[in-house]
Amino acid sequence: MAQRPRTVLGALLGALLCVWQPAQAQQDGGLTNLGVVQSLILTVAPEALYTQSDFGQRITREIEAESAEIAAENRRIEAELTAEERELTELRDSLTPKEFRARAEAFDEKVQRLRREQDEKVRAVGTRNEEARRALLTAAQPVLLRLMEESGAVAVLDRRVVLLSVDSVDITEQAILRVNAEFGDGAEILPPRP
Repeated sequence: MAQRPRTVLGALLGALLCVWQPAQAQQDGGLTNLGVVQSLILTVAPEALYTQSDFGQRITREIEAESAEIAAENRRIEAELTAEERELTELRDSLTPKEFRARAEAFDEKVQRLRREQDEKVRAVGTRNEEARRALLTAAQPVLLRLMEESGAVAVLDRRVVLLSVDSVDITEQAILRVNAEFGDGAEILPPRP
């Protein structure tokens, strides 16, 4: 008789599991299958994919370091130019107007040249950030394609252009994990700056 209650209990648990699984599938519209989203349309947040990936975080650190170097260089240049301008002002009375004008023009040209050079460095840092974003999205395409195929999807859309969707079709977190696993800090996508 002891066998019978265990058999009944086992049958009852089995029946509950059969009822629970379809109910669970109904909660997310049947969108998950063994941890993989099942949907014809998936979404991804490219900004999060970039900023939360190891690659994006490395690029951000490099850009912050480059920006800090440029800021320090700007402060040094400003101090040097201020001292040079003060010296030029002090020499004004001891120079002929022609000599002073020549020195003032040379100083002005130097200031303009340095400003252009520093502005170019700032633009290059901004360009590097945009290049890195594009490079990551290009490198991540095979990862997104695999996620799409595993999900039975026909499209992956940028989450920003989707008016309404359920959270379960967003594959951003899965994409970040796979991009990190495949590319790490992305040295092969975009080499680190020396």
